[in-house]
Parts: sequence; structure tokens; C-alpha cells
Amino acid sequence: MTHYLSRVFTFFLFFLFSLSALSADTIFKTPPFSGSGNCSDCHDGLIDTSEEDVSIVQDWGNSMMANATTDPFWRAKVASELKRNPDLANEINDTCSKCHAPIAHYEITEVQEGEITLFGESGVLDPSHAFYDEAMNGVSCTVCHLITDDDSLGTLEGFSGQYKINNSIINGSIDIYGQFSDIETQQMINKTGYTPEYSAHVSDSALCATCHNLKTPFVDNTGEIIPETEADYFPEQMPYTEWENSNFDDSGDTPQSCQDCHMPKTTAKLSNTPGWLEPKDGFAKHHLAGANTTMLTLLKDNAEQLDVISSDLNSGIERALAMLKSAVNIEIISASVNNGILEVKVKLDNNSGHKTPTAYPSRRMWLHFKVTDSNSNIVFESGKIETDGSITGADNDFNQSVFEPHYNLITSPNQVQIYETIMANTDDEVTFTLLRSAYYLKDNRLTPKGFDKSDVNLPNDVAVKGQAANDADFNRGSDEIIYRFPVSVAGELDISVSLNYQTISHGFLQDLYDDSGQVGQVDDFKAMYDKQSLKHEVMVSTQSTVISDGGGVLPAMPAIIMLLLL
Repeated sequence: MTHYLSRVFTFFLFFLFSLSALSADTIFKTPPFSGSGNCSDCHDGLIDTSEEDVSIVQDWGNSMMANATTDPFWRAKVASELKRNPDLANEINDTCSKCHAPIAHYEITEVQEGEITLFGESGVLDPSHAFYDEAMNGVSCTVCHLITDDDSLGTLEGFSGQYKINNSIINGSIDIYGQFSDIETQQMINKTGYTPEYSAHVSDSALCATCHNLKTPFVDNTGEIIPETEADYFPEQMPYTEWENSNFDDSGDTPQSCQDCHMPKTTAKLSNTPGWLEPKDGFAKHHLAGANTTMLTLLKDNAEQLDVISSDLNSGIERALAMLKSAVNIEIISASVNNGILEVKVKLDNNSGHKTPTAYPSRRMWLHFKVTDSNSNIVFESGKIETDGSITGADNDFNQSVFEPHYNLITSPNQVQIYETIMANTDDEVTFTLLRSAYYLKDNRLTPKGFDKSDVNLPNDVAVKGQAANDADFNRGSDEIIYRFPVSVAGELDISVSLNYQTISHGFLQDLYDDSGQVGQVDDFKAMYDKQSLKHEVMVSTQSTVISDGGGVLPAMPAIIMLLLL
């Protein structure tokens, strides 16, 4: 018995040691960078003037920025692209690590002048790699705050991870950029080797564009790279350019930067030490919230397996959900039944400073439209979501070679209004492989306010594509759609409309799952995602009621009544 207990205890110690050995260390220094754990000493434990906890590193840790390399969907998709395009392995590893594992990328490609690999025994995502900790720190504090201000920011030359890092050591310290000028600097210099310097560019949308505008090369069916210049690369995601062509641009009617929405301002101390520091107006909360509740939930539920740094992803999930629910307004403009024909007009208005949904092309939102009678029987339904994440009637969910078009009139339950991008390869076929994606067959994502799809100066990279380009009611941040169909039931009809969102469309998933059994990262992701119940979010909804005549006509009035009315 003693021998047995000894063996169990030894195994338990080994298990604990294994967990700690796999856990990423956030307290590292790899000049010019420093791990997020080094920043938390002074920049956590902060309370603003409204008594809200605004700890910087803690808030950042609850975001997808902190989990850029932990994200199992990203890992699965990169691994799939490597499998499908093995001759472009160096290009894929380099491009995908610039913005997802920027510290490891910099140290290997800039300092050591080598080539970075993500997977395998020589990959930075292997716990035994010398730069594993740096890779797992994601888009860490010192990455953004060391990006220099130069003419390339906000331009093609600065997009796609082509940022420049300040690595100049002056008097034993490196300048690190922040949003305030009148600050205490010496303690930070002494403790970290960084000299905080004011620079307006850290509050400028152009800083975000370095990674959130991404153009990628593409190949034909022989594997040959087609575009000769970066300008001709495929616009995988372009939220910055979308924002530039909206009312929210710096020169727009209602200017707001990316940081204004994703890093809302408050009044708080910048550091918990020295104790005599005064609160600063305009302190940017490091919420960095997007709309990816699905992935944050998956990270939370599989934290140990994925080596997630943060212990409180619930805050990030709540912020992402709030951001999502405020993105679009929806209303039923009119609803009526005439001679047995129900007609409902629905309007959507985009509140975001970019297209909705924006960025990565796996994302979509759609309208779930349902009419029920007084006995709760379904009279008509379009856009029903299934438990596996597919949408009834959505063509691409059941045949990945086709897709659901944009509608301005829906007359059948098999028609669904889906706001999304559909990529095409050089053979004009629907594709989900990024390095085969040459252009968009469809892009009817809601444009931001002020975005005029007919503007001759509008960059093709963000143009509306497909049937939405000819829809007169689709422009400048709005879309109107009519539902029209016969109803045979008389009486009160209840109309409900919800706008739903998915981080990963069902068709995108099915294409990725084609690599199941061949790519370990895809198998890992599939096991986690299939187990998770959260496959979509309801963004906003509205209801209305209408009286149906059941298709009948009013009976003729008796002659005696007609005479009395005369």
C-alpha cells in the first residue's frame, strides 16, 4: 500500500511539474521587448475615478490580442494552409507570425536574421523552443508601444505587419511611446530600462492598421504566385480602409479613432507607483474588445490545454458581447397583409466605424425572420440556425461550391439574407483557402455610415461585391430588405426578426474539416469546437404584430345597409 501511494504521489508531482513546464512565462526580457508580466507590477491594480478596475495588463489579458497565438482556430487554419501550400511554407510562417507572434518573429527574423517556423519540434509554438514564452505572449504590451511613428503608418507600406520597432538604446534606455507627455519617467527608467515618451501616433487609427489591414499573395492552380506587387495582393481584411471611407475617419463628419471605441477613455492613474501620481483624463482602458465571444469562450473552456495566460476571460467575453450588441440597429419599417399577401420591410443601420462584420473572412451575420400565428404555429421562417451552426436554406452551408446571394426581396423560406464575404480563386471558383483567394465574389457586409459604394474614388479593396452593388437600398451604412409571401391564416400574426452573428461560418468550417485526420491542429480545434454549444450570438432583435385577412375579401354590404348609409 505504501509503495502504491508513493507511486501515485510521484506521478502527481510529475503531473504538476509537467503543467508548470508547459505554462508560458510572462516575465521575460528579450531586448527590445519585455514580457507582459513585467508590466503588471505597476500597471495593474488601477482603479479609475468611477471605482472601476482598469488594470491594464489584466484587461489586455482578457482580449484576443493577448491570445493571438493561443487561438486554436488560427493555429488550425495556418496549419491547413501549410498543408495545402507546402511550397509557400516560409511565406505562410512569416506572414502569420508577424502579427500573431510578433516578439518571436522579430527576434528570429530581425535579430538572428533567420526564418521563423510555427509548428513542429523547431516551431516557436513548441514548449521546448527558446522563444516559446515570447510567442505565447501574443500581441504584448511592448509590441504596440515600441512601434515607431513614420510615414508608412496608414499606408500600403505599413500594412500587413510591416511595422517598425524602436530598438535604439540611448543612455542605457529605450524610448517607449505613450499617450501622455506630463508624466513621471525616472521610476520606469530605473525599473524597466524604458523611457516613456509622448507620441500622438499611439492614439491614431493608423497604428492599428499595421496588422488590421492585411493583404496576402495568392497562387493559381499550379501553385505559382500571381500578383507582382503588394497593391495587387488579395485584401484579406481591411477594416482601416473601411474606416477611412466612413464618417468616422479623421476628416469625417463624426471622427472617431479605432482606440476611441476599442479602448474607451476614463480618468485614472497610469501606474500604481509612485503613490503620489494624480489621475489622468483620457486614460485609455485596454479592453481591446472585438466581437469574438465564441473563441474567448472556447479559450476559457480549454484554458489548461491551450496554455491560456488569463484566469478571467469572462470580462473579455462580456465586453465582446456588449460590443457586438451595439454594432447594428434593426427595425421593422412596415408590415401589412393585403389580399392574403404579407409584406414586411426591415431596415438595418451599421453603428460601427467599419464594415459589419469586418476583418477575417470566416465571419458572417444573417437575418432570422419568423412569422407565427396566434397558436404559435410557424407561418414562415427564413434563417433558422441549427445546433451544428448551419443555417437552414443557406446554400454554402450544404454545398461549399455555391453561396447564398444578396437579396432585396425574399419570397421563400429557402432564401436567407446573409451579410458576408465569399472568396474566389483564379479559376473563378468559391474557395476558403486564403492563398488561393484572388478576389471576392460577394461582399455585402454592412458598410459604415458615410461609406458611398458608388464613389469612383473608393478603393477596390473595400468595394461592395455581388448583387448588393446593384441594390439601391444598400449603401451608406444601411440596408433595407422586403419579405413578401402569401398567408392563408386569418387573425393576429407575430413577426420577429433577429440579426445573428457567427465568428466562423459553417461552410468555412466544413472546408477546414476536410483536413481532419491529416492536420493535428485541425483535429484539436474540431474536437474543442464541436463540443462547444456556443456557435452564434444574437446581436439585436425586434418584433411586431399584424392582422391577417387570411386571403379573403370583405363580403358585399346588404342593400338595406347601403340605403341607410346614403
